[in-house]
Amino acid sequence: MIWLADAVLVLHALIVLFIVGGLLAIWAGAALRHAWVRNRVFRIVHLAAIGSVALLAALDLPCPLTVLEDRLRTGTASGQGFIQRWVSAWMYYDLPLWVFAVAYVAFLLIVALTWIRIPPRDR
Repeated sequence: MIWLADAVLVLHALIVLFIVGGLLAIWAGAALRHAWVRNRVFRIVHLAAIGSVALLAALDLPCPLTVLEDRLRTGTASGQGFIQRWVSAWMYYDLPLWVFAVAYVAFLLIVALTWIRIPPRDR
């Protein structure tokens, strides 16, 4: 089942990349006046993705993908979230869960403000 846990990890990383990279792409695209940054479907999916992450963190609920990966690897769920675990692994730096919750909600607010400043358009 390790291969399945690795697949969940890759999916999780792609979602993180979509959330963070999507915001940066929106900003860059808006600066370059690309029309795709105002695509309503893309923007709704992006907002919903970070909104889900922020809501789970604010409610102190574990990410379902992290729980699934843990169960596939070890048979049990870990107490750490995806970002916390990999920040710890990559940087050997551990932060309390509330720090990540604040960061996720702050990122959600940035995405929401971007929605207002660079609004999507109907077709």
